[in-house]
Amino acid sequence: MTVAAGDETRSAREVEAAAARERRRERWWRWQHRAAPYLFISPFVILFCCFLLYPLCRSIVLSFYKTAGPRQMQYVGFGNYLFLFKDKLFLAAVANTTYFTVMFLTLQIPISLALAVILNSRRVKFRNFFRFAFFSSHLVGNVFVAVIFSMLLAQRHGLINKAIGLVLPFVGTELNWFAKPELAMPAVVFAALWISIGYAMIYFLAALQSVDRELYEAAQVDGANKWHQFWHITMPGIRPVLIFMILVGTIGSYQLFELPYVLFYGVWTNYAITIVMYLFQMGFEAGDIGYASAIGWMLVLIIFVVSLIQLRVTHVREEAAS
Repeated sequence: MTVAAGDETRSAREVEAAAARERRRERWWRWQHRAAPYLFISPFVILFCCFLLYPLCRSIVLSFYKTAGPRQMQYVGFGNYLFLFKDKLFLAAVANTTYFTVMFLTLQIPISLALAVILNSRRVKFRNFFRFAFFSSHLVGNVFVAVIFSMLLAQRHGLINKAIGLVLPFVGTELNWFAKPELAMPAVVFAALWISIGYAMIYFLAALQSVDRELYEAAQVDGANKWHQFWHITMPGIRPVLIFMILVGTIGSYQLFELPYVLFYGVWTNYAITIVMYLFQMGFEAGDIGYASAIGWMLVLIIFVVSLIQLRVTHVREEAAS
């Protein structure tokens, strides 16, 4: 009787222990089910907080200080932001960057759209080859392009100057792109167009191929010529991509840095300085990280305002067109 009672007690304990293990296993699986999404996204959250969120918050704090290195800091409040409106070099950088943006978009959008229309035609042979040829320039880095154009724009011996002298003999081959103030930003625009036209062309090609071909056939039946078809069918069909390219081009243009920095490296001129170049000079060359942070956040504000105006203008035009 004693042995039987002991066996029953032992079996009851085993059953209870098994039930406890099952409950722990069930709690563990429930916890895994709830925690799994957070565990999967935790690497991104950690990297985002360490390398993006913290630097952004830190730059906001630094913009209210005048610094001379990482340890010498003096609180100045909004002094850095107020000084920006008096800083002639910063105002020159804003003017240069805006001039580049307007000139760049004025040339890039029509040229890339024209290339897309031509290469979208079925009459053009070796279309895929030409598409890749124009896009391949975008695969090259900005620094490499700047080095190439420093040789292409060389006075007298540069290929661009030789071409200008051949087409416009009265201008000649003596253009000094790196010494004349009025030629500084056009030189940067030349390099930027070479690297970006193919990139924009690919987007316009995708947009053109999404336009319904039956609309062109119906327009031909109604007697519409090529210009009317382009203006009333093609342009409305690619308008979202056109707005996107203008917006992206504006943001990228205001962040211009590598091309003018490498092209005019060692050449003292303020006629090619951009906002990001001035930020780099103040932060990493002069050591005033606080003022550089204020420049960076002012750049964010400028891009936001310009983008907002562009979206508003395009929205008004879409409403007027509809």
